[in-house]
This record gives sequence, C-alpha cells and structure tokens, in this order.
Amino acid sequence: MAALAPQRPVILIVEDEFLIRMATAEAIRDAGFQVVEAPDADSAIVILESRSDIQVVFTDIHMPGSMDGAKLAHAIRDRWPPVHIIATSGRYAIREDDLPCGSLFFPKPYNPDIVAQSLRALTAA
Repeated sequence: MAALAPQRPVILIVEDEFLIRMATAEAIRDAGFQVVEAPDADSAIVILESRSDIQVVFTDIHMPGSMDGAKLAHAIRDRWPPVHIIATSGRYAIREDDLPCGSLFFPKPYNPDIVAQSLRALTAA
C-alpha cells in the first residue's frame, strides 16, 4: 500500500498588483506551501467560502474593491477564526489595533525568508 504524501499547508495570497502577487506566490511555493491567489478582498472571501483548507491569508493592505486588507483581516477573524493573517503594505504604517489580535505585519519590501519562517511557525500548530 502506497503511503500518502503529506499535505502542504495552503496559503491564500491577496494582492492586486499582479507582478507582486506572482513573485510572492512563487517564493511561498518554493518554501514548500500550496498557494491560492486572489486579486482583491472580494475574491478572497469567495475562495474562503468555498475552501476549508486555507490556513493563512497573506494580504496587502491597500487594495481596490469593497474592502481593503485591514477590513478583510477583520472579516476573516470574525468568520474564520482559525485562519492566520499576515498583512503587508508599502504605503501604510499599521497601528496595533488596525489588525485583529494575533495578526502579523510585514512592511514592503519584505524578506521572503522571514515570511517563509513565519508561515512555517503559523502552520506548525
């Protein structure tokens, strides 16, 4: 009987800038994670509603649409409390109460190795 391959943790990347989303997805895949991509918060909500395997949402703060990344983070905490949140921005400084408790924030440009370490720590629990 063949052994089943271990499931790779699933990370949802929410980023409206295509090239940044593509580069981030590649770095996170290279670190051993499965990646799902969304160009905005509305798409991210649809993905979260249709999948139960998302462990971490990695979201930009500044995005067009009905909600920005901070509002998305709060919506995730309200509807999907076990999902971890990492937010990032190159334009905004984040105050402690801007994101839900337990969220991480990385200013852009972020170090992909630090992001990968944080993802490993969040998905190990």
